[in-house]
Amino acid sequence: MLSAEDHHPVVLAPRESRARLLWLDIARTVALAAMIVFHFVRDLEMFALIAQGTTLGGFRAVFARCIVGMFLFLSGVSLVDAHGDGLRFGPWARRFASIAMAAILVSVVTRLAMPAAWVRFGILHAIALSGVLGLLFLRLPAAAAALGAVLVLWMSLAFGRSLDLPVSLAWTGLGANVPPALDFVPLVPWLAPFLLGMSLAKTVDPVRLEPVWRAPPPVILTLPGRHSLLVYLIHQPILVGMLAVVTWATG
Repeated sequence: MLSAEDHHPVVLAPRESRARLLWLDIARTVALAAMIVFHFVRDLEMFALIAQGTTLGGFRAVFARCIVGMFLFLSGVSLVDAHGDGLRFGPWARRFASIAMAAILVSVVTRLAMPAAWVRFGILHAIALSGVLGLLFLRLPAAAAALGAVLVLWMSLAFGRSLDLPVSLAWTGLGANVPPALDFVPLVPWLAPFLLGMSLAKTVDPVRLEPVWRAPPPVILTLPGRHSLLVYLIHQPILVGMLAVVTWATG
């Protein structure tokens, strides 16, 4: 049963009249910084500079899941912020194409570099597909997106990685046949934080969450978040290259 608020959803101003949200850029920058820290520790493992398995359990494993959830949550908020007043197909299609092509690039590069654990369905794949499925909820009330998130989480608890599905359907998160991968972010349960982000943005206009800045925040806090896809694509080659040089120089 829908509440009174669901019958009167937040109406966003036309996107062309909405200023870029600095809090979203800063939140993406924070997520990127956390991701880089985690990947740096994982790269130290790869170069045998720290104990193997350091990132697989305990706090670091929880940390990694929080990072993934944050990226998908913010992507859900961004979808509503950009298109909540009506889908602008051109900008949406360009963004989807850029993320999808970057996801394919990651798959191809990792398939060539590490064929035993290449990325079949990682964070970029999840964001791209969530952005498509999110269109189904774009014109629905906030409660529908929240209910969708609950359903995804229920599916994870009830069937997650237990069904006898082929490897080709591992991306659903429901099959037991999951090959090794450097990065694996299946639809179940990771569509849930995306839908929760949509639900929040439908409940509270993201513009209302923007602080009143006495002065513009430092560029270092906003610039990475404005170019998050580029940062994602280049940070690992830089980290791996640096560690390769250090390892070679120190023997």
